[in-house]
Amino acid sequence: MLTQIINAKILTPQGWLKDGSVLIRDNKILEVTNCDLAVIGAELVDAKGMYVIPGGVEIHAHGGGGRDFMEGTEEAFKVAIDAHMKHGTTSIFPTLSSSTVPMIEAAAEACTNLMKDPNSPVLGLHLEGHYLNMKMAGGQIPENIKDPDPQEYIPLVEKWNCIKRWDAAPELPGAMQFGKYITSKGILASIAHTQAEYDDIHAAHDAGYTHATHFYNAMPGFHKRREYKYEGTVESIYLHDDMTVEVVADGIHVPHTILRLVYKIKGVERACVITDALACAASDSKTAFDPRVIIEDGVCKLADRSALAGSIATMDRLIRTLVEAEIPLEDAVRMASETPAKIMNVYDRKGSLQKDKDADILILDEALNVRAVWAMGKIVEGTLNI
Repeated sequence: MLTQIINAKILTPQGWLKDGSVLIRDNKILEVTNCDLAVIGAELVDAKGMYVIPGGVEIHAHGGGGRDFMEGTEEAFKVAIDAHMKHGTTSIFPTLSSSTVPMIEAAAEACTNLMKDPNSPVLGLHLEGHYLNMKMAGGQIPENIKDPDPQEYIPLVEKWNCIKRWDAAPELPGAMQFGKYITSKGILASIAHTQAEYDDIHAAHDAGYTHATHFYNAMPGFHKRREYKYEGTVESIYLHDDMTVEVVADGIHVPHTILRLVYKIKGVERACVITDALACAASDSKTAFDPRVIIEDGVCKLADRSALAGSIATMDRLIRTLVEAEIPLEDAVRMASETPAKIMNVYDRKGSLQKDKDADILILDEALNVRAVWAMGKIVEGTLNI
């Protein structure tokens, strides 16, 4: 099947292509061109001058559409993913909060089964914990938190190839061994829920930790102990130029000024955006999957308001928030697509509009609202509105 998107302002790796077209055959991009001539036999979609951009690559989301990935069923996965796809997420690494081994096993089985479909948006499983600093638990489930245990994580990694990312606090006993082991297996090691200072971050960097989970959240910045001053996790990660970061760009987890600072220091090549969305995202739900969590002021919080606990954001909201923070649209889009694809080593097929890449494509109007979504060349139900 041929589909041709015409009369579009297309974001390519070389920049904006005005009055261009994208030709899709089955699940691949056949051509991106500034030639607007209709191809015989192609189904035409007139973008009417709107933005055509690569689909969002979500590397940290816990659920959506009223369902949570911790449920560990294919049904829950599909409902949550379908809800996010309508808002521009075309590839996803479903995320588990700190979980027990049986919960990880169940989710890994569901994830593995979905990944058997070559057109699936599911690219792998992300484990946020459970090797985290209890003092920085935030919205994590405290009873599941512990120190890294090789008798636990080695069998899981050996059994489940779907695990593509695992987060930990580097100051914990055994965290260096954990980082070295998972990175040797091609799994991204990310720093999360931590009180690490510079020496911890430097050691973690040497052990293979290359990424920071929801940067600025659940980690300290510059601080004092009595009369002396210390760098926090934030400054320590800034000082390691090659470390990448992700930010929850809902405008609440990280204010606009800090979004600009991250962009200024790390740049579009080393900063990506995530939703960190909970089950209540992309749904009419007024309650969260976790009974400890409330929804207030457009964000999820622990009921005692001691910490944020995830977001209700979707991919389109992330892009709009970055633009509101005075980040150029083309870089906002790259931070939602190209950069996370590179971080997760899937840029060979995801994250940009190029010939022979997967046909994951969005159309956004001038207000940056989603008007159409294609995932693997197939229009996402209910999104074609041009």
